[in-house]
Amino acid sequence: MSQNQASSPAGAKPATAASRIFGLIPGILLCIAVAGVSALLERAELGVFEHPYVEALVMAILLGMALRSFWKPAPRWQAGIAFSAKQLLEVAVMLLGASISFAAIAASGVALLASIAAVVVIALCVSFGLGRMLGLSTRLSILIACGNSICGNSAIAAVAPIIGANNDEIASSISFTAILGVMMVLGLPLLIPLLQLSATQYGILAGLTVYAVPQVLAATVPAGLVATQIGTLVKLMRVLMLGPVVVGLSLAASRWQSDAKKTNVGFFRLVPWFILGFLALATLRSLEIVPGTVVGPVTKITGFLTVVSMAALGLGVDVRVLANVGGRVTAAVTLSLMLLLGISIALVHWFK
Repeated sequence: MSQNQASSPAGAKPATAASRIFGLIPGILLCIAVAGVSALLERAELGVFEHPYVEALVMAILLGMALRSFWKPAPRWQAGIAFSAKQLLEVAVMLLGASISFAAIAASGVALLASIAAVVVIALCVSFGLGRMLGLSTRLSILIACGNSICGNSAIAAVAPIIGANNDEIASSISFTAILGVMMVLGLPLLIPLLQLSATQYGILAGLTVYAVPQVLAATVPAGLVATQIGTLVKLMRVLMLGPVVVGLSLAASRWQSDAKKTNVGFFRLVPWFILGFLALATLRSLEIVPGTVVGPVTKITGFLTVVSMAALGLGVDVRVLANVGGRVTAAVTLSLMLLLGISIALVHWFK
């Protein structure tokens, strides 16, 4: 009898591990399928409009939400969907560090660097305060503040696993942020004649206010090559603020836990593994240990994993929850964006 007791656990462990791995496959394939459809729609949009105003990342979460609205995934799908929404997203955030070089940022000038950092910090604090004043949860307020102040959906996706945001909070912040992001791309060029902005000024303004790098490209093309180059550089410097913000939130998140969980917690427990990987890859890229030829493929892999993760988030969202918080979230995102736009316009005129 003792032999049976000793052998059964040993035989069960490999089977359990294998079954868990195979159990992930259906959900992962479903998320990849939704991501593939989103990529095809983005390509079709690119062919019609020449610029993807609505990225595959946004389409993936909207398609996932649409599918979830009339079909609830069975348990056989849920493990792979959950894995795609969390672990794949963490890998994507880590790989993002390989595309960042600190040297290029430092060469842009101390005044511009300090101004971008100040805008991000002010926008983060005020946006968070607005969200709390409007009755949003702490986590949702943080997601909206980071999305508006840093780099839209990418910042939301990076911060979400650190603060323990659930699918509904992530989807709410991304959906409404994405809508206003598209409106910024379409409406921001109208400010060029109204404010009599030069190409340099408009590039700075676009880099400070538009959410995603591809959207910066779309928003600055009407103003010429100089605006596009400056806008992209400023946007990349703004994206670089994601690292310090994420590390700070990782340290602060430990204080939200119970006292039992706070005791004897070291640095590597406070800062998630993928953030350490992000900083390590960024350092290696800055030292040119990671060659520039690697950046392109890594960026494509990161983008693919992020779209798959967003599809998974959409598949896990109940649209009825979005309806309950929609008005307050819309108000928080809109007010935060207007604040960011006002600060950025003032900064642009100061740089004249």
